[in-house]
Amino acid sequence: MTLLDGLAAVTGRFQPVHDQHLELFALALEAHDELVVAVTNPDSGARRPERTSDHRHTDAANPFTYYERVRLLRAALAGAGLAERAVVVPFDLTRPHLWPEYVPSHAVQYVRAYSAWERDKAAQLGSVYPVQVLDGDPTTKLDATDIRARFDDGSWVDLVPPSTVPVLRSLL
Repeated sequence: MTLLDGLAAVTGRFQPVHDQHLELFALALEAHDELVVAVTNPDSGARRPERTSDHRHTDAANPFTYYERVRLLRAALAGAGLAERAVVVPFDLTRPHLWPEYVPSHAVQYVRAYSAWERDKAAQLGSVYPVQVLDGDPTTKLDATDIRARFDDGSWVDLVPPSTVPVLRSLL
């Protein structure tokens, strides 16, 4: 890919951020100058049931606050050498009329689609943004639900960026 002037965005809950998120951040930055990491469900009032995702609005699927996720994302971005070209912002999917106040409408949204939910999210984002959908193999998807399920036994450590491990340990 050639470097394009402009802005890329990756939108997600990041509960917690993991290695496949970092891969998508790096991919977006291969083609763009800057990246906006847009954190969905930034507060409990921004959650809603989605027809293609039965869990993303639940308390169990959102254990970390926006502040805690910003800490994790900053650690992950710094550890990957991407922090200087990235900014983290809140992004309430329930209020699309406000999206351009957080992520400019010319930003190219990168979405890796593993399921109907990601394809649905890409369609929603496409009402405001240019969207780059990348097909994801569901059999290789690293799932934050699985990572959270491993918090009790410590087997999560190899599934997240090493730079986030101390922050996650302080939050658990």
